[in-house]
Amino acid sequence: MRRLTFAMNVSLDGYVAGPDGDLDWSEPSDELFQWWSDRVGATELALYGRRLWEDMSSHWPTADQQPGATPKHREYARRWRAMPKVVFSSTTCPVDWNTRLVTGDAMSEIRRLKEEDGGPMDIGGATLAAAAMRAGLVDEYVLATTPVLVGGGTPFFATLDSWVHLDLVETRTFPGGVLMTRYTAHD
Repeated sequence: MRRLTFAMNVSLDGYVAGPDGDLDWSEPSDELFQWWSDRVGATELALYGRRLWEDMSSHWPTADQQPGATPKHREYARRWRAMPKVVFSSTTCPVDWNTRLVTGDAMSEIRRLKEEDGGPMDIGGATLAAAAMRAGLVDEYVLATTPVLVGGGTPFFATLDSWVHLDLVETRTFPGGVLMTRYTAHD
């Protein structure tokens, strides 16, 4: 059975994007960027909501071909294109780069994917991840917490119907005071 992880950069006050979708506060250090790249390289299947897919697919497919692309950015772009991806959207949107589109019941499909044999799955996109949290499908939470208060925006955690007990299994500090914490859910 596969494990599902929700992992994102988050502000100290709990947001993955500030007001108006602002992400300038979350610019990763080289070390943190490499850590994220290594996660992409180890992820067997990435699950995206439509908006995150649109953001990622507008940049990473050709990021390694852009003038001034660093070796780390070229590596990330190659890993991102190679990583199998599923985009969940109630509307049709173009997908490519080792990706398939699911327009039906996202939670049923995620349950089906979790029941398959295979390696780790990551889920991204606040709306999709919130639905998976409420459905009890997220096994692990990884927060790369940046020491900034953005005051509002898109929250990392969804409003839940019941408590989810977590165990802290890893911490790591990155330059700029970013603290990565990894938690697993338990019954």
